[in-house]
Amino acid sequence: MKKQIWTLRGLNFSYYATSAALMPFLPIYFGLRGYSSSQIGLLMMFGPFVAIFAQPIWGYLSDRYNTLKLIIFVLWGLTIASSIGIFATDGFGWAFLFMLLLYFFMQSSVPLLDSMTIKSALQAGISYGSVRLWGSIGFTLIALSTGYVLQAFGGIQFISVWYWLIWLLPLVLLIFLKDEKASGPQISLAALTSVVRNKPFLWFLLLVFIMMVPHRMNDALFVLYLKDLGSSDSLAGWAWALAAVSEIPTFALLGRYMHRFHELALLGIVAVLYTVRWLAYAWITDPAILIFMQATHSITFAVFWIVAVHYAVRLVPDEMRSTGQAMLSAVFIGLAGIVGGFAGGYIKDYWGGSSMYVLGAVLTAIAAALLIGTHLYGQKQKKPLGMPSI
Repeated sequence: MKKQIWTLRGLNFSYYATSAALMPFLPIYFGLRGYSSSQIGLLMMFGPFVAIFAQPIWGYLSDRYNTLKLIIFVLWGLTIASSIGIFATDGFGWAFLFMLLLYFFMQSSVPLLDSMTIKSALQAGISYGSVRLWGSIGFTLIALSTGYVLQAFGGIQFISVWYWLIWLLPLVLLIFLKDEKASGPQISLAALTSVVRNKPFLWFLLLVFIMMVPHRMNDALFVLYLKDLGSSDSLAGWAWALAAVSEIPTFALLGRYMHRFHELALLGIVAVLYTVRWLAYAWITDPAILIFMQATHSITFAVFWIVAVHYAVRLVPDEMRSTGQAMLSAVFIGLAGIVGGFAGGYIKDYWGGSSMYVLGAVLTAIAAALLIGTHLYGQKQKKPLGMPSI
């Protein structure tokens, strides 16, 4: 089991390293191609829209055929193939098509890797966060170094070479991963229907959507907002790296104390903190201070993700764990991504970046009220809201 845990730590490290080599710098790369903010927002966030459909499908297939390793390998291979199309073609239409394919395959592997991590961590008697934090470490190191590597290569136009080189490590590590088999029977479409009709779970996904639209908007457009305020391209990696490194203590420690609080109450507090964060982003115009503010990622996104992942596991039957994780990820990455990217880019083009963050603060304030209200309603009913429907 110790070998399995270290393999998963390496896989989390290297997979998120590949994201760090690409995602912080793609907006700049597309900007050099002459695309507007709204077009870039569409490119960065319409791709995750397909995850709404893709992730539950891949999650269902992994549960149905009782394998995670093989499906992850296939998804990663197709991710690399899709990235070749992005860099080998010209024109917005081709970029749009291959970004759709990239996200279709790349993001679909996230809940599967999470599902494997959760299961192995439980068997080893350790927390999910203690394994997942290695993803933050990998993201941080590569985000910080990518700017310098690209400069040595000759510019951001060589980002593809760097991206493909980093993919070698997770593909090799995947060979050594033990494919954990489910102990229960293979699931059926009837079992999938039971998840879709799980009202507490669907309500939870709606609240996640409202709270995460501004977060995904920031993911797509923060670097462009910094450039509008006079920041240099080299600071893009620092902004993302600071956010990633701030996650590490949260992933390492939160699992020890989370059981003391109800998940919805914690998420309500997170939504309040998100509201303060987005108001600060709207008000501050100094790029250096905004980059420093990325450290608040530790008390917003990192807390959100750990709590949401654990809550999603509790809401669905054990044999549907991968499917439940896929649906959570589809809402966060997919639905919230497309709305955040497109709406944020449109508002930024016509009213400026500060207006974009004001909208974000309004949405998270609404989410805070709904989350806390739902928690209080559940307490009043003396029923632990969110227990699996039977």
